[in-house]
Amino acid sequence: MPSSLPPVPPAAASSGSALGLLFRQVRDAMWARMERELAASGHALNFSQFITIKALAIGGPTGVTDLARLADLNPGAMTRLLDKLEARGLLARSADPNDRRALNIDLTPAGLAIWQDIDQCGQRVRERALHGMDEATRIHMTRLLEQVRDNLTSED
Repeated sequence: MPSSLPPVPPAAASSGSALGLLFRQVRDAMWARMERELAASGHALNFSQFITIKALAIGGPTGVTDLARLADLNPGAMTRLLDKLEARGLLARSADPNDRRALNIDLTPAGLAIWQDIDQCGQRVRERALHGMDEATRIHMTRLLEQVRDNLTSED
């Protein structure tokens, strides 16, 4: 999907606002492509639901606040998202035996089954995003993006 914004002139490409805009455009394009891939595969899931299922599948049980941070949602919105996934039978919430104020959130067998399929959707989107890049370029780009993220999130 081509961007609706004009390309950034080379002189402006090094400006902070152009870099931030490029990051936003890449993120938005990834999210939109993922939602189209999910829909084409017969899954009525949005990107935040995909990220939530992925986090639970890969990392095991976690809390609402952690999931909200990963999906870029506020905790209230995450609770509503979890309600929807629970109503579909994809996850279950249970009391945390170590903290009665907290809940553990786990994928159900149906949630684990859907994960197997939607993970393939994610792999197809990643391959599309990285098309034309050799493995060394992919690794280098990932390292650079991790460095940018770490530079911006460090407390220095």
